[in-house]
Amino acid sequence: MADESKTGILGHLPPLPRPALNNSVIGMEQAYRQRKGLTPLTDADIEALKAGQPMPWEVGGAGASAAPPSTPPAAAPTATASAAPPPAAAPPSATAPAATAGSISEEVAKWVAEGRKWSKSTIAAEQARRGRKGLPALNNAEMSALLGEPVEASAPPAAAATPAPAAPAASTPAPSGPISAEVAKWVAEGKKWSKSTIAAEQARRGRKSLPALTASEVAALLGEPLAAEAPVAAAPVAAAAARQVAAAPRPTAGPPSAAMSVSQSGESTTYVGTPAVGTSRAAASAGVASVGPEDNYINQGRRRFAWAAFAAFMTAWFIAFFRFFLPRTLFEPATSFKIGYPADFGLGVDTKFQQKYRIWVDRTPDRIFVIYARCTHLGCTPDWKPAENKFKCPCHGSGYDSEGVNFEGPAPRPMDRARVEIAPDGQILVDVSKLYQWPKGQPSQFNDNGAFLAT
Repeated sequence: MADESKTGILGHLPPLPRPALNNSVIGMEQAYRQRKGLTPLTDADIEALKAGQPMPWEVGGAGASAAPPSTPPAAAPTATASAAPPPAAAPPSATAPAATAGSISEEVAKWVAEGRKWSKSTIAAEQARRGRKGLPALNNAEMSALLGEPVEASAPPAAAATPAPAAPAASTPAPSGPISAEVAKWVAEGKKWSKSTIAAEQARRGRKSLPALTASEVAALLGEPLAAEAPVAAAPVAAAAARQVAAAPRPTAGPPSAAMSVSQSGESTTYVGTPAVGTSRAAASAGVASVGPEDNYINQGRRRFAWAAFAAFMTAWFIAFFRFFLPRTLFEPATSFKIGYPADFGLGVDTKFQQKYRIWVDRTPDRIFVIYARCTHLGCTPDWKPAENKFKCPCHGSGYDSEGVNFEGPAPRPMDRARVEIAPDGQILVDVSKLYQWPKGQPSQFNDNGAFLAT
């Protein structure tokens, strides 16, 4: 990038001759000029940069004077050459064009004749297409015609631009000035300054409303030797050309139209920095309008519904995620428990513990034992039938007598019996984790110790 102190009002633009610049480069230049407090590019400047032509105020541009002002004689005294007013203030105003409207091309005229409805977003897309294809961009007149706006007639050259007084612009010296005490202190400390550090200091001064660093102070901080002022008579042609460029008036633009808002307004003059290529900010910084969805009641309702669905999904997902870390515990009844004293049970089958512990307490004249209420066929819980004095399985009809011995149905063996013993407090302690069986064709375990209590 070219240095601002060397290119002057060119900013970061390359000097002539220059190729055609795209919208991204122009948008970056607009942001740079805003940060530095320079005059932003006008519509005429942007059109010239896109076409690869000199800007109107440059030497050789459409608005520049055809011939440089007469060069004062080399032998004239120095005071006379420096005090002579530059006679180039009037010619630029006489030849400077008004707003760059341009003519309507045949292609655009055909689109207008077809009556096709164009919007700002459609024009922005067409501008982007022309930029990709290397075609000339639409000018203000073409955009106004496509938008259906009346094309503003070009004002006479004399009234189109009202130049500022030439004498102050030409007589304003370059920002050299003396070196302040603060900057002199920094230079004396030997602190190393770079261009980025100086730019940060300039930004800080702008925020604090302090005077900006002059060219002499910048050169001193960078460690560059201060350039001595050359005699005016040594280069009269260069001085006159510089005064002519500095005094060239800028065309004053009229009220902004919709076409101008498409081509120049927006983030191209407000965004600071280099936006990423392909983003809406990059398009906006290049002068292309970005049009979003209309913020009406229907779209607001859709957005609320979408966010509510997203929040519900994320809530359910987080609940399932945290539930994964919680243990899945099965709370089963105890396998060892007390059922009371032996005197609490009479002869026959007692079914009061069937629902809680799945057992029957059976008392005969010589013993007490506990039958585990599980059919030996497929594990169903049989029912006690007092009228029939038997256990009957409701699943497949297996039948057991009052002591749990099978005698009918598909049951292969008698029902199991739980371990029983007398606890220290005298109650009957039952342990269903230890079962006694009578397998088919094998000796019975019903007479083993623990399978019954003698009465």
